[in-house]
Amino acid sequence: MRILVVEDEPTLQAQLAQGVRDAGYAVDVASNGVDAHFLGDTEPYDAVVLDLGLPQMDGTTVLRKWRAAGRTMPVLILTARDGWAEKVSGIDAGADDYMTKPFHMEELLARLRGLIRRAGGHASAELVCGPLSMDIRNGRAVVDGQTLVLTSHEFRVLAYLMHHRDEVVSRSDLVEHIYAQDFERDSNTVEVFIARLRKKLPPGLIATVRGLGYRLSAGT
Repeated sequence: MRILVVEDEPTLQAQLAQGVRDAGYAVDVASNGVDAHFLGDTEPYDAVVLDLGLPQMDGTTVLRKWRAAGRTMPVLILTARDGWAEKVSGIDAGADDYMTKPFHMEELLARLRGLIRRAGGHASAELVCGPLSMDIRNGRAVVDGQTLVLTSHEFRVLAYLMHHRDEVVSRSDLVEHIYAQDFERDSNTVEVFIARLRKKLPPGLIATVRGLGYRLSAGT
């Protein structure tokens, strides 16, 4: 899963990016509204953390432009402690949730998980597909009671497939959602990750849909 962090204060940006990255997400960052708007308009993010007090273009304007262009990714806005008017304008502009500075990273991550989960139509924090279950909160995947040992990229691939259970996911979709923008991307490595996952999962759980991509399904 891939997250855009938009924050102009360098220390807070670094803390946010590292915290989200440590939680297992691919992370891109932007320090001003112009760059944020461009990234959100051209890259497929699973969620965005958006500070409203940005240089060059304020966060509310960025968000309004995204929504006007049909960009539907979940957006968590950050506001100042006494910025109730910012909260209202941000929500009216299309924000899905908000947090007031200062905040605890654990709460921000919980809210991000909730936004991503609801965007995919999942009510529970635990994602389940047949004998496979995944707890996004602690980065743990289990098959029949046995914890899987996964690399960070294997976990990202599996998490994306779990969030899109029973859907056909193309290789390009996986590439776009498991790598940050500055990472050297190679679509062939997705096949490697899928092959590794298949060795760790029950047979048939990940099916290849010829010419289209992959589908994670428990079958009938």
